[in-house]
Amino acid sequence: MKIGCHVSIAGGIENAAGRAAEFGCETFQIFTRSPQGGKAPDIKESTIQNLKEEMQKHDISEFVVHAPYFINFGSIKKNIFYGSVAVVRDELERSSQLGARFLMTHLGTFKEIGEEKGMEQVIDGLQKVLKDYDGSTEFLLEIAAGAGEVIGDTFDELGRLSAELKKMKGFGGICLDTQHAFSSGYDLRTAPTIKKVFKDFDTKIGMEYLRMSHINDSKVELGGKKDRHDHIGEGHIGKTGFKEFLSFWQAHEKKTKDEKPLILETEHDKVMEDIKQLKAIRKSLKA
Repeated sequence: MKIGCHVSIAGGIENAAGRAAEFGCETFQIFTRSPQGGKAPDIKESTIQNLKEEMQKHDISEFVVHAPYFINFGSIKKNIFYGSVAVVRDELERSSQLGARFLMTHLGTFKEIGEEKGMEQVIDGLQKVLKDYDGSTEFLLEIAAGAGEVIGDTFDELGRLSAELKKMKGFGGICLDTQHAFSSGYDLRTAPTIKKVFKDFDTKIGMEYLRMSHINDSKVELGGKKDRHDHIGEGHIGKTGFKEFLSFWQAHEKKTKDEKPLILETEHDKVMEDIKQLKAIRKSLKA
């Protein structure tokens, strides 16, 4: 159960590993380009080698990449739709170059196109992303927070999308953001409700496709439909909820014989405390 957080690549991607180590991370997450847009910086061989050396220096064996925020597979504007396909595919290739374990992406919104036609377009776009892909990084879909007509905020939608991708090389499964899921109505506060949530996940998607988590508390109440992260124990999921979640996660790892990263996306003012809290909970589970 590796615990880490999102870190900056300011000054070069290779600097991310050192920053992660300063926070006490055992894994980490980065953007490889500006999440708001603009040209992606070239990835040089020296960058790849320096990143590997820095990771070895700090005893970090893996990391993940988050796709930019401007992605929208549900846009009726062809330049935005095809641009989203091109950027996510490029990010998948860049992640593979760097040696990242996963690339996860948000999917956008049905606002312009409507859900029925939109689902067909999103599936087409995701298939285009993976067509003839032969890299090592696995592609994940991230659950959304349920605001407006956002794509992928339910297990039903993620299950429908995953069903079309499971036979394609490179598809890994789902990144479960605890705050997004909670905001979308999935109760992660107690052992019984967590069991119920993942029984539903197994039915709609398949537990073997639960690959990693963005582990964030929630500033909004259950079903609040807003993307508002909070520090561990300070939000509506609460410390008890995270203890039960990590207990479930540990059992899931043992069953699948696969370590699944837990990545914090909380403000850096207290992210070190968040990491310490999660490590303390993990230690208590082993006691």
